[in-house]
Amino acid sequence: MRLEIKALSKSFGTNLVLKNLNFTADSGAALGLLGRNGAGKTTTIRIIMQVFPPDSGQVLLDGQPLRTETMSIGYLPEEKGLYPKFKIGHQLVYLGRLRGLSRSEAVTAVRYWLDRLSLADAWDKKLETLSKGNQQKIQLALALIADPRIVILDEPFSGLDPVNAQLLKTIVREQVAAGKIVLFSSHQMSYVEQFCDRVALLNDGEIVLEGDLRAIKREHARNRLLLTLAGGAARTFEQIDTLLSRQPTLRQHIQRLEPDSEGCLIHLTDQGSRSEILKQLSEQGYDIEQFRIAEPTLEQIFVERVGETHD
Repeated sequence: MRLEIKALSKSFGTNLVLKNLNFTADSGAALGLLGRNGAGKTTTIRIIMQVFPPDSGQVLLDGQPLRTETMSIGYLPEEKGLYPKFKIGHQLVYLGRLRGLSRSEAVTAVRYWLDRLSLADAWDKKLETLSKGNQQKIQLALALIADPRIVILDEPFSGLDPVNAQLLKTIVREQVAAGKIVLFSSHQMSYVEQFCDRVALLNDGEIVLEGDLRAIKREHARNRLLLTLAGGAARTFEQIDTLLSRQPTLRQHIQRLEPDSEGCLIHLTDQGSRSEILKQLSEQGYDIEQFRIAEPTLEQIFVERVGETHD
């Protein structure tokens, strides 16, 4: 099963929000749809959900237009919509029935997910009496009670403490293992990095990077070198900077230097520059304690592409 977003564009008035978006999400894999707030993530999700149509482009499932009336989609929105003064069990059963479950199926599914999310005692409680994190887990239960084939999670870690964040990651992995298409939207890239197989990075409504996460990280690691010299990490940056001032021909191999907790992070002009730098360090008599390729985090890759930090 494959979800395809093809040449998707969307405007609101004169504001062009999405610009010719293209990416795919496959069953049995988690796709991270990433970007800062306002990048177009939620708009993309709402078009997939057919909340509103695109100006142009298509949303396809296995090559055919996606029909939400015949395709089960579980959606956890960033903006919550459950009833704060209604009892949790009753409203989840009601909403489960709206999704096509019989009453007995809905009751069974709701009890399963409340128990799975450590909220078995919440059946007769009003939503407003729960903490923000537990309200988020109730929203997750609603997204999953009908056993959807496509699971869309928009900023799912909002309000979760580390224990519940780990529980959510476990559940996402279970959904992936069950062969679901899991689309995960977030600006918290450290979470995504832990379980997403593929990523699509948005900036100002455009895809700036898309593909297999491991392959992307390997590609961006080629020209990143982490170096530690004798004397410790604190002095390494100063020593390399001094070396470059004495050896100006070496600077042509280096885009920039960054201080790092382990030493000095060197951004190379090309992959072949590593051997020249190692040669120069050896000839100058430097005692090298560490010399390795430095794989970047997803956050670092995004900053390189977009030039902005994240929350």
